[in-house]
Amino acid sequence: MIDRLEKEVDMLERHLQVLRMVIENEPIGIVKMSNETGYPHHKVRYSLRVLEEENLIEPSSQGAITTERTAEFIDELDGKIDETVDTLEGMKLEDAAELES
Repeated sequence: MIDRLEKEVDMLERHLQVLRMVIENEPIGIVKMSNETGYPHHKVRYSLRVLEEENLIEPSSQGAITTERTAEFIDELDGKIDETVDTLEGMKLEDAAELES
């Protein structure tokens, strides 16, 4: 169960790293992103597809570029991450005694 969560977090981290690269270097292509991140081309391509499906980037002849939705997403991102961290913190079993009571 936790393994799946860790994999999802790793994938989200990759998606956000790819998005950050697009924001900072647009337009940017798969080869450059792969070379700079060390992620294989197919993983970068998958992240780009996910980001495109979320309307956060779009393809251009020179490479990926941001959309009008990107800034709004970035503005909301920290709050969403904080909410998720709070939820996960609330799920912790602080003390084995909790299990016994």
